[in-house]
Amino acid sequence: MKTVNERLQQRLKKNRQMTTISIRMPEDVIDDLKDIAPALGFSGYQPLIRAYIGQGLRKDLAQMENSQLLTLTESLRKHGVADKVISAAVAEAKLKIA
Repeated sequence: MKTVNERLQQRLKKNRQMTTISIRMPEDVIDDLKDIAPALGFSGYQPLIRAYIGQGLRKDLAQMENSQLLTLTESLRKHGVADKVISAAVAEAKLKIA
């Protein structure tokens, strides 16, 4: 799995490679996307779909990474690492624990 920094660096590239996919969606959903896209400043419904997918993906990745961090910190505690040491390491790495 890529690190947060690796994902961020990849997403900041201006000319990221795109791939074409096919997805079946109800016509009324597409119509709604077409109606709302210009109001939200998008050039069309496909960029809006990409934005929605990106938002959901970032949220899920953040939750997953936070879950892994919590699992790691609990494991460190079980192995006798002091909370002060864990907190210092997390702060040094500039990570967030929910």
